[in-house]
Amino acid sequence: MPPHLSADRPAAQPPRRGTVDALISQTRRLRGEVDAVRREAPADDEDAQGRWQRALCNLALHQLNDLDEHLAQLRDGPPAVPVQPAAVPTAGTGPGASRHGSLLSRVGSAEWNLLTDEASWSGELYQILGRDAAAPPLTLDELPSLVLDDDRPMLTTMVTDCLIDAKPIDGEFRIVRPDGGVRTVHMMGEPVLDADGSTASMWAVLRDVSELRLSQRTVGETRESLRRQQHVAQTEHRLAVELQEAVLPPWRGSLRFPRQGPRALDVAAHYLPSSTSTLVGGTWYDALELPDGETLLSVGDLTGHGVTVTSGMAMLLGALRGMAVAGTQPGQLLSWLNQLLDATVQPALGSAVCCRYLPATRTLSWAQAGHPAPLLFRDGTGCALAAPDGVLLGATSGAVYGQAEVDLRVGDLLLLHTEGLVPRRSDAPDPDEAGSLGGTAAVQRLLDLAPRFGEARTAQDCVRMVVEEFGETEREDDACVLIARIGP
Repeated sequence: MPPHLSADRPAAQPPRRGTVDALISQTRRLRGEVDAVRREAPADDEDAQGRWQRALCNLALHQLNDLDEHLAQLRDGPPAVPVQPAAVPTAGTGPGASRHGSLLSRVGSAEWNLLTDEASWSGELYQILGRDAAAPPLTLDELPSLVLDDDRPMLTTMVTDCLIDAKPIDGEFRIVRPDGGVRTVHMMGEPVLDADGSTASMWAVLRDVSELRLSQRTVGETRESLRRQQHVAQTEHRLAVELQEAVLPPWRGSLRFPRQGPRALDVAAHYLPSSTSTLVGGTWYDALELPDGETLLSVGDLTGHGVTVTSGMAMLLGALRGMAVAGTQPGQLLSWLNQLLDATVQPALGSAVCCRYLPATRTLSWAQAGHPAPLLFRDGTGCALAAPDGVLLGATSGAVYGQAEVDLRVGDLLLLHTEGLVPRRSDAPDPDEAGSLGGTAAVQRLLDLAPRFGEARTAQDCVRMVVEEFGETEREDDACVLIARIGP
């Protein structure tokens, strides 16, 4: 019902129809764009961020739908008030009724006359409150009987402030419908003053905002879920980084092993993170001088990311060092690492290359488990060593790993690396093919560095060249490179 006007308020002029039509067009266009964004949001219920995005879009759509219908009312004028309330259908019935009801069925009005103690409700208010349209409207004293006990004091305060202090009403409360359903109602109203300035009556507009508040609660709940998930992810990432830093050698330059004397190896290594810095995986590199004077060189990678994978990498690296110190040769060492992975509670797959360098004879013994072969650079050219047999660690029980030997010369440069230096080809029809092509590209680009390696003075200079070549690449996975230069 149209609001009463006080004597000191002039009648508002209706807005121009063309202006409102333009606003309606803009609202509907924006609603379509928001709906398109909602459809693009991830549909995986396990994805907290996707749930939050969909909840935000649903809330925005709900508000835009209301705005569209509000503007339509502004253009077309207020709905006609039925002469008899009995002519108004009850809530949820009649043509055009929907699950949530139209905006008109969710906005009603009322007036309470303080002089005659009479009440007048619009038909829409009967629908909101779930009241029989033939029943008389409730007075202000009777209205709290519909309100939840917890919200009654708030309603009483709002009405009292309006009637006594002439304050406008603007607040929400929950009502219980006869069918037991609980709805949230937003009430806005003002006192109507008589000629003496006394409050003669009070009018109000009441709106069912249950769906709107439900959407807002959903947004809040999904936001909190997303925050918790992000906090867990950040904590796990920090633990994975700390564990990785604690395990990998903290090299800042070339490393020489003093026990080898004049035939010392010049060793340097570098870890290259993925383009997504949150993905900390199970990549490792290591160089360790053994009690018998030999040197252990190894790189490897466990599949996956996170604390579990990083801790698994730490376990493997610890076992590898222990067995190497005990004198285990590379082929047998990988066999036992495979048994170790096979016996773990959480199945895992990994690749590795393990080398033992004997400085007395400049002999390299090595084995591999599904891993790129070491690259040998000599006299300005490079090649990949012929790889002995070896399957991925954890792929099968009882796997046997072959072992190869190669004689090295003074000035030779040995390069070990993991996959992931270059991105996989997304246009390859087979994921295995994509990975093999990416690995081939990385090897070729490394071999192309042979002339520059020949001019380098230290292993660290060579590592720096590799980082310059691959460091800015958008890698899908982390990677590492280890370079050992044979001293005189």
